[in-house]
Amino acid sequence: RSYQGYFAERGAAYYREQRAKCHPKGLLQRAAVFFKSLPKALKAKPRVFSVDTYVHYFKAHYPGFPCPSTATVYRYIEAGKLPELHNYDLPMKLRRRVKRPNHRHARLNKKRLGQSIEDRPAVVRKRQELGHWEGDLVKAKRVESEPALMTLTERVSRMEIIVKLPDYRAETCRQALQDTIDDYGAENFRTITFDNGSEFASLNQVQGTEIYFAHPY
Repeated sequence: RSYQGYFAERGAAYYREQRAKCHPKGLLQRAAVFFKSLPKALKAKPRVFSVDTYVHYFKAHYPGFPCPSTATVYRYIEAGKLPELHNYDLPMKLRRRVKRPNHRHARLNKKRLGQSIEDRPAVVRKRQELGHWEGDLVKAKRVESEPALMTLTERVSRMEIIVKLPDYRAETCRQALQDTIDDYGAENFRTITFDNGSEFASLNQVQGTEIYFAHPY
């Protein structure tokens, strides 16, 4: 009994010691592969990924590895948990304007800039092939002489190209888009769809792709 009691007591003590050493791994450890690759992906030149598109890319290509949500990544960067990344490394968040019914009358006569979104091939809507993009503009201030970002998102892969603009005048946007198509190759841009903003008024002059515009609002 004395030996049995001794071993039982020592066994219990050993178990408690091991339990004390066992701490659940945090997400930074569990998703170490993701967090290690993230800075390089976001800082690549030219920029291809945003946080959101890289999260989707990683989940699709490395399903066996843990991956955090987009919101978690932003929260970790904000909290300083990812020392290699800062807010200035990230594309600015898009500010979506809320459509107000009482402003509708002011938009009725807005000019359509080119081919309507309704005229796009059906394959674009069904997301059946690569090469169809959606374009947008991210503005820090609503002054066209201020810097902005042009974003292009591929509808199937969610790959994102982000282009820095010194201003967002119509001619600046046209030239930036033309340069991007020339740099990446026109064969990668079957169609690009933009909204009907005045900054996109010259995009129907772009060569190498088909440009479509959303409904005026």
